[in-house]
Amino acid sequence: MGTPENIIVGSHVWIEDPEVAWIDGQVLKINGKDAEIETSDGKKVVANLSKIFPKDMEALPGGVDDMTKLSYLHEPGVLQNLKARYELNKIYTYTGNVLIAINPFQKLPHIYGAQMMQQYKGVPLGELSPHVFAIAGVAYRAMVNEGKSNSILVSGESGAGKTETTKLLMQFLAFLGGRAVTDGRTVEQQVLESNPVLEAFGNAKTVRNNNSSRFGKFVEIQFDKSGRISGAAIRTYLLERSRVCQVNDPERNYHCFYLLCAAPQEEIEKYKLGNPKLFHYLNQSQCYELADVNDAHEYLATCRAMGIVGISKKDQEAIFRVVAAILHLGNIDFAKGKEIDSSIPKDDKAKFHLKTAAELLRCDADALEDALCKRLMITPEEVIKRSLDPGSATVSRDGLAKTIYSRLFDWLVDKINKSIGQDPNSKCLIGVLDIYGFESFKLNSFEQFCINFTNEKLQQHFNQHMFKTEQEEYTKEQIDWSYIEFEDNQDVLDLIEKKPGGIVALLDEACMFPKSTHETFANKLYQTFKYNKRFIKPKFSQTDFTIAHYAGEVTYQSDQFLDKNKDYVVPEHQDLLIASKCPFVSDLFPPLPEETSKSSKFSSIGSGFKLQLQQLMETLSSTEPHYIRCVKPNNLHKPAIFENINIRHQLRCGGVLEAIRISCAGYPTRRAFVEFANRFGLFAPEATEANCEEKNVCQKILEKTGLKGYQIGKTKVFLRAGQMAELDARRAQVLGNAAKVIQQNIRTHQTRKHYLALQKKTIYLQAWWRGRLAFKLFEKMRREAAAVKIQKNIRSYEARKAYKELHMSVVTMQTALRAIAARKEFRFGIQTKASIIIQARWRCHKAALYYKRLKKGSIVTQCRWRGRLAMGELRKLKMAATHSGALLEAKSKLQKQVKERTRCLQQEKGLRAASDTSAHQEEKRKLEKQVEELTWRLQLEKGLRTNLEEYKAHEIAKLKNSLQEMKEKVDETNALLLLEREENAMKTIELASSVIKEADVLVEDPEKFKKLRMEVESLKTSLKLEKQKAHHYERKYIEARICCEERGKRLEDTEKKLRQLQESMTRFTSRRTL
Repeated sequence: MGTPENIIVGSHVWIEDPEVAWIDGQVLKINGKDAEIETSDGKKVVANLSKIFPKDMEALPGGVDDMTKLSYLHEPGVLQNLKARYELNKIYTYTGNVLIAINPFQKLPHIYGAQMMQQYKGVPLGELSPHVFAIAGVAYRAMVNEGKSNSILVSGESGAGKTETTKLLMQFLAFLGGRAVTDGRTVEQQVLESNPVLEAFGNAKTVRNNNSSRFGKFVEIQFDKSGRISGAAIRTYLLERSRVCQVNDPERNYHCFYLLCAAPQEEIEKYKLGNPKLFHYLNQSQCYELADVNDAHEYLATCRAMGIVGISKKDQEAIFRVVAAILHLGNIDFAKGKEIDSSIPKDDKAKFHLKTAAELLRCDADALEDALCKRLMITPEEVIKRSLDPGSATVSRDGLAKTIYSRLFDWLVDKINKSIGQDPNSKCLIGVLDIYGFESFKLNSFEQFCINFTNEKLQQHFNQHMFKTEQEEYTKEQIDWSYIEFEDNQDVLDLIEKKPGGIVALLDEACMFPKSTHETFANKLYQTFKYNKRFIKPKFSQTDFTIAHYAGEVTYQSDQFLDKNKDYVVPEHQDLLIASKCPFVSDLFPPLPEETSKSSKFSSIGSGFKLQLQQLMETLSSTEPHYIRCVKPNNLHKPAIFENINIRHQLRCGGVLEAIRISCAGYPTRRAFVEFANRFGLFAPEATEANCEEKNVCQKILEKTGLKGYQIGKTKVFLRAGQMAELDARRAQVLGNAAKVIQQNIRTHQTRKHYLALQKKTIYLQAWWRGRLAFKLFEKMRREAAAVKIQKNIRSYEARKAYKELHMSVVTMQTALRAIAARKEFRFGIQTKASIIIQARWRCHKAALYYKRLKKGSIVTQCRWRGRLAMGELRKLKMAATHSGALLEAKSKLQKQVKERTRCLQQEKGLRAASDTSAHQEEKRKLEKQVEELTWRLQLEKGLRTNLEEYKAHEIAKLKNSLQEMKEKVDETNALLLLEREENAMKTIELASSVIKEADVLVEDPEKFKKLRMEVESLKTSLKLEKQKAHHYERKYIEARICCEERGKRLEDTEKKLRQLQESMTRFTSRRTL
């Protein structure tokens, strides 16, 4: 943190930035507690000194492998160091004994393999570059040498590389301790082969990740006395049971439900399943599919994985029957029964799902309905069967589903452990913990509360381990650390788990009362923790509450806390499933002890979660912990992208920054004597020149600087937080003062040299300028004479201009007076012209009517006359056809005579000729008819074309007349506009008359002006109408022209056809003649 002692003008600092988390800059000015800073991107900002941090300008460009070696151990320094190493593909970095692993999202084969394993074998931590093999090696050596179990806690967001890190740890441990092979497979292979099964039944889609583990996994690798692997076991913790019944949008339930709904068709029909949207436990969220994931393929892969871990086909079928039964249980809705506070299945759909669930569980349907809707109360006198209302029956249904799923998951874990094989005689083990990390979303419910409670517990364990490591370092260097205060998060844990007043205890208490709601639960929290600094009540909500966790504040919505926390142990459910005819289902529910089988006993998920967490912490406390924090550099899952804000959030949630805070509480800056003396020897040059011991040199330097609170160990100098920055500021000040002295002497020499040269040039310039001034005086006198002459001419011009303006004003007044006199004459002319226009329109209308009648009569006369002509032509054609028929008959007689003479030899030829002749005659008749018809059509088309041309000429003349009228009207309108302009000119003259101060002009009555304006407006309107009519006539003219062109084309086509028929007729006649 910056202070006036360690931040001066010119210091390089870090300031917070909303886009890149932290950005570097240089201090330009300091005003009290504020500093003006120019950032590296050119912006200038003002920030408080307490919110800026000093930047180490002497840091190595590739960063340091252990961040405790940083000169400034603060958040921006940590981010910059990680970024510098990540750009060089150095994905591992130490923070003390904690390993930070950044997912590279690409293969780096050069840092793994047998050669690298051999290189890290037996090497102490810190001698080689940071690596996951180094952490595993430390844990293995500690187990072998001290005979104590060790644990490696791998944490981080989903996608940060936890699974790959766990795989590398197990490979290196197998390399160190030998390989225990079972059925040709190593222990780590068997553990990794179980991952698909556990992911299918224990992973689900969350807001942040599509494949988030909703349980904790602790892999125990067991070793014998000689340090060889003898077995392994998988322990699961804290399964999120409430997700089975309640899912928030856009998350999903556990993968196995969706995989089963995407199974082959025969499987779906066997379990009576369908689309996930049909099931209540799945359709609470609108997300049913995952991007780039095929549920059908994943189902087959899960089945193969189950076979690999030793689950038989029969057990697989039973497992999927149980999963399908849970889905059908969720679709059993309840309604009020006939009795008071009783419930029955709501409708036929609910009865169907009840029957299907009973068939899949191999139990009686009526017994299942009684177990869901009724309870037995055992008294000393009798056993009473009590009915449940629909709400309680729904809670009972969800409790049964959660219990079945939890037992099924536990069975799968036990089966996997049996397949891997365990060593009961093993005394030492190395455990690898893989558990979900800290979660903070926009909406946080009971699941996030439990997860963050777990991370608070693990963070306390981490803090205690880090403080213990710090103590060991101080003890090794023999420095006093007794006064260092250590703050942990015990107050947050007390707020959550303390009895009887913690949040979990109050939640259990609220669940025991049937009438409790989330409002009463929230009010109870507000009253109980209103003075707790870790508990915050939001301003705009009556049911939400905020907890200040170690990683930041998280606001929880308590709406579903009560429903998700309820977990009844119901003997009726136990008895029902024990009586199942399926051995698999009955084995999931061993008989309860006699005292718990008599009545229902309340239990909550929160209490069970707390108990499991306590067992996990006991396991971890019995081992020596080692920590690996996996970090996801970006959400795009692409290499070479380093998002500062994303990584800062993960470092906070992973407790890395909390570890830095613990280090800052003691002595965060530690420097070897040689390094410290080389850097700050300028404070005491006499000590460095006297060839003293390095420790004594450091002591004299620190005494001379006057620092307090530092410690000198056996090999290092230990500085408190901020002291390194203060020393750097003093060092920069000393170097700055020396630079100023050097600059002063150089500038004096340069200034003296410049002055002498300037004096010589000045004398020369003075002589030149004196001559120049004399020339300017002469020029001034000449300009004055010219100015007098110019003034005379300008005054003459202005007088003439004033005269012209006066003359123009007089002329304008005369024009206005003449316009007033002419206005009356113009109005009379307008009236006369309007009457003439009306008369012309009426005469035009009468002439048009007469013309239309005459045109109609002429058209009728033309049609009749053309009809007569067509009939005459028709008669001529018929006569010509008759004459050609007579010639044909004569020709046929001659042919018959020739046939008789030729007799037998020409008989067949004559018959064929006769038949051909009759066919020709028939064809000729048809052609004649077609010719007559086409001739008549041609004449008719010609007549129509003539009429159309006449009509077209008439229309064109009519349009020309209308256009001429429009032009006349436009001319009239233009004349009116000219008159209006004259009127405006008159107004101008009236205004000018007052300036000229001549006799007043009589102004017409204002009403006349209004009438004139109205007439002008009406003329404008009529002009617009006439223009519209003109456009209308033009469109009609264009349409008529197009129609005429089409008819002309048709007539041309008809003429072509007629010519073709005539040609064919001619050819036919020529053939007949031949």
